[in-house]
Amino acid sequence: MENDKEKNTAEFYERLKLELDNANTWPAEYLYKFIVPSVADNVERVEKAFDRMGAVIKTTKSKTGKFTSVSVDVTMNSSDDVISKYKEVSTIEGIVSL
Repeated sequence: MENDKEKNTAEFYERLKLELDNANTWPAEYLYKFIVPSVADNVERVEKAFDRMGAVIKTTKSKTGKFTSVSVDVTMNSSDDVISKYKEVSTIEGIVSL
């Protein structure tokens, strides 16, 4: 039996998939936005997730330097591909998807 957090996460991804499919004809450009703590290799891990995909990646450090925003503009083939990237980077400690 899944816990509430897993259930909420699954429901979130189901809603996101519907919204993505309603708003896009695949393949489509998709803009990911993340905020990660500016420690260890967090930014590099986000960048590596989109390696060899032709992504345009922009990073901006916060004023204090504690966080880095990462924008990734990339062509994705389906809503399932978009969601799988979100799941892939969700393992990065402290990452926030916007």
